Amino acid sequence: MLVAAAVCPCPPLLVPEVAAGAAPELDAARAACADAVGVLAAARPDLLIVTGPAGPEDEGAFPAGSSGSFAGFGVELTVRLGEAPALSGAAPRTLPASLAVGAWLLERARWAGAPAEGLGIDERAAVGRCAETGREAAARADRVAMLVMGDGSACRTVKAPGYLDDRAVGFDAEAARALGAADVAALGALDASLAHELAVAGRAPWQVLAGAAEGAGLGGQLLYEDAPYGVGYVVASWS
Repeated sequence: MLVAAAVCPCPPLLVPEVAAGAAPELDAARAACADAVGVLAAARPDLLIVTGPAGPEDEGAFPAGSSGSFAGFGVELTVRLGEAPALSGAAPRTLPASLAVGAWLLERARWAGAPAEGLGIDERAAVGRCAETGREAAARADRVAMLVMGDGSACRTVKAPGYLDDRAVGFDAEAARALGAADVAALGALDASLAHELAVAGRAPWQVLAGAAEGAGLGGQLLYEDAPYGVGYVVASWS
């Protein structure tokens, strides 16, 4: 059963070494993420699942101990998702960027509360598939927590990666409201086609969370909402 969740944005710029001179611009977001991860630790889960958007080649499970790198962003920094089991066998796949940022957040918080595993979600995954994936994740242990990585629209300004789209503000506002209120029905109702047009990386992971939270009775709190660089970033905690 899902007992807690933290929702965080997943830009590699969240990592100060990647952001370099621009790092202070996301200090408020980093502080909010730290608070959200703290809620996960307080819930004392048996299992932590870090989920985030991924390309088709990076879908599926990533076991504890999987590593990720920010070398593709010009920084020789490697992170690891929790501790690998004593007899882990073959080396696990490399974490996609969203899960690498999640692993960085956990390392920053010195996470040691429960085994941490990864789950890559195709950004184009159908709503129903996302919900079912979430239900399956929540059934993995008696007390499951989730760190849900994903950005809002990338179309908030003319300098945004997806340029300006007048629909982006409304989409992001409803997503932030639903995430802050732990409104499972509203998250499940987010329009997947519109999210794709607005380059919303978080839609599928958020709908995985909605599936995982069905019947859990969790309450939510919005910790941060802004659109630096023209991309919608939201931080929320559920408990």
